[in-house]
Amino acid sequence: MIRKVWPLVVAAVSLGIDAYVLAGVLPQMAGSLATTVGAIGLGVTAFTAAYAVAGTTLSKPAAKGSAQRGLLLALGLFNVANLITALSPNLPVFLGSRVLSGAGAGVLTAVATAAAASLAPEEQRGRAMAMVTFGLSTGTVAGVPVGMLIGEQIGWRWTMGLVVLVGVVSMAALALRGGEIPAIPDEPGSEASVIRSPQVLFGILLAFVFGVTSLGLYTYMLPMAADRGLRAWGFALIWVWGIGGVAGSMLVGKQIDAVGSRRLLPLLATALLASFAVVAFLPQPVAWLAAVLVWGATGWAGVPTLQDALTRSRPGATTTIVAFQMAAMYLGSAVGSALGTALLGGGTPAGDLPMWAAGAQVVAVALAVIVGTIGEGAATARAGRKDREEAGRAC
Repeated sequence: MIRKVWPLVVAAVSLGIDAYVLAGVLPQMAGSLATTVGAIGLGVTAFTAAYAVAGTTLSKPAAKGSAQRGLLLALGLFNVANLITALSPNLPVFLGSRVLSGAGAGVLTAVATAAAASLAPEEQRGRAMAMVTFGLSTGTVAGVPVGMLIGEQIGWRWTMGLVVLVGVVSMAALALRGGEIPAIPDEPGSEASVIRSPQVLFGILLAFVFGVTSLGLYTYMLPMAADRGLRAWGFALIWVWGIGGVAGSMLVGKQIDAVGSRRLLPLLATALLASFAVVAFLPQPVAWLAAVLVWGATGWAGVPTLQDALTRSRPGATTTIVAFQMAAMYLGSAVGSALGTALLGGGTPAGDLPMWAAGAQVVAVALAVIVGTIGEGAATARAGRKDREEAGRAC
């Protein structure tokens, strides 16, 4: 199964780098393009907005007929857009390229996750979906620091060149892999009919809250550590969070398949809440290191766990559901960062931000329980209908 899915993992690595790497080279880009850091920062907004719009509207049509063709088209758009970013002569071209890159990334994430699930047998579905998240987390954790280092040494355009290189490698691997990717099951009905499902609605809201708390709070790791007297530990905490994220997304797949995502989801949400509480109330370095490790692991592990909880019993809607889930998560990340900025601007000490995140995470725990409960009820009902249909055929 790993051999079949690994080209999709490499594609996810390039997405993980591209989504966050610009934050580390904003000043260099602003100077190169003769504009302000704030104007360059609009590129992040443009990427996120295009990701959400394209992912939720174009993913299903792109995967119709041939998932492999849809993946190659999305990767092609993503790579060309990032090449334009690397060669941008001015701000308008740069912003336009970020829109195109976000659109390709939004489609690619949803289709790659659904394709990974279709490549795996039912008993390994969680592991396949978790591998795509593993690629995203690895790109963020390993690729972003490397990209920032490249930007500092030889320029931000070469940083974007790294993203293009990884994207081209993944495109070649996908094109040359043996065998066709099976067609992704297509549940009849529109995207609107899928997201009207109570479980999916609550799941999308949960993804948004996860983005606000886990990814939004991560933005302020360094100022939080400094405010609590742990300035010297700042970069160690960044790396520990990343190591936790990679480990969590790598290991959670087997637990999803063994324990069940609907049971696992509330446990992950509760562990994330506990990590925020430790960071909020215990200033010792060892406590922070342990809590941040759990924070990274559970935050990233929650992504494929929620995907599986929402889609295992309705695989035909996987592309649509994952598109809305990931769009909600990235939107939540942007909102969480903005809320943190507003709180700091209003006089809130950086060290108090984890308490605010913990308050929001209580909502996430409740939503995780609701999603799991609704999912169990729906699965039981579907199993009952299937038994009745089989009994009717037997008669």
